[in-house]
This record gives sequence, structure tokens and C-alpha cells, in this order.
Amino acid sequence: MRKALIGLLMGVGVLSGCASVAMVDPQRDAAAKTFVAPADKAGLYVYRNELIGSAVKMDVAIDGKDVGQTVAKTYLYKEVAPGKHVITSSAEDTATLEVDTRPGALYYVWQEVKMGILFARSKLHLVGEEEGRKGVLETRMIETR
Repeated sequence: MRKALIGLLMGVGVLSGCASVAMVDPQRDAAAKTFVAPADKAGLYVYRNELIGSAVKMDVAIDGKDVGQTVAKTYLYKEVAPGKHVITSSAEDTATLEVDTRPGALYYVWQEVKMGILFARSKLHLVGEEEGRKGVLETRMIETR
């Protein structure tokens, strides 16, 4: 009985554990949350504001270039050249989203977490400014590559 209880508690700990990633300093996070777009580029936020799958890191790439890993309640911000960009989120599956950006504009991508067969899955959604800003404000900025 005691071994079963210990095993159960260890399993719960693993499932509810929190993965960690490198975070930016608070000043950089605050600056990104002023939501000011660069004049000659587009600002792209990818955020994950849910607690589900908190122990799972999800790789994010833009145009095939790895830019970082999100965990629960985090976001990344990248400035990109105007034009079409493909955002990829990798977990148990690979989700992609194409975004056509304009200079001086901000774009918000919600990285939804879903339960998969063995691990978490993700889905990417381009959301509007109000929803996107709200989601970013609920999260903290991660260091990007």
C-alpha cells in the first residue's frame, strides 16, 4: 500500500511538474509588452497562456529556423521582415501556420496545447489584437535564439 501511494505521488509530481526555459530580464519583457511595432518590420508574438501541459516544452520555429521553446505561461517575440512566414510548433505532432506580415504591424499567434496519445500536442491560431495582447500580458517572455 505504501509503495503504491509513493508511486502515485511521484506520478502526479511528474505530470504537474514545471519545465523551465531561459527567461529574459523583466525590463525586456516590459518593453515587449508596450506593443509598439517596428516601422520597417513586423512584430510577431507566439504565446502559450494555458497551464495544461506545463511540464512540456514545445519547440517553435519561424521559416524553418528554431527560435525557442515555450512552456506554460510564456511567450516569444520576434521581429520579422514583411511577407509570408511559416510558424511551426513541435510537440507530439507538428502544427504549422502561415502568416502574411506587413511592416509596422503586430501579429499574435496562440499556441494552444492539447492532450495527445503520449504527450501534449499543439495547434497554432492567428488571433486578433485584443485577444493576443491579453494572452501576452498573462505570460512571461522567453529568451529566443
